[in-house]
Amino acid sequence: QVQLVESGGGLVQAGGSLRLSCAASGRTCSRCNMGWFRQAPGKEREFVAAISWRGGITSSADSLKGRFTISRDNAKNTVYLQMNTLKPEDTAVYYCAADQTSGAVPAANSLEYDYWGHGTQVTVSS
Repeated sequence: QVQLVESGGGLVQAGGSLRLSCAASGRTCSRCNMGWFRQAPGKEREFVAAISWRGGITSSADSLKGRFTISRDNAKNTVYLQMNTLKPEDTAVYYCAADQTSGAVPAANSLEYDYWGHGTQVTVSS
């Protein structure tokens, strides 16, 4: 089993920044592609960004490109999500996920992911 713990969420004003972290522990997942997803109240979970296990390939939702950046530090078993120029519509619970059967391109489909964290709340005030 892989345990994922997100941190770094909180309350921020519109235009501000946050960096989320996702620490992995338990069974090694150094070759897992990793993803971030979010779910706002009353909405379905949506893809935010993903990164290949080596970190060389990243993808992100078209609507978030230019504002959100995913990265990873395999030595620390941690994945990050840098979020800039935050907007009230970014308010959601953000989840980290691991795909242990990593393909060459990190998946945007949540069904591809095997392990999930409990999420961290991000609230952006106007």
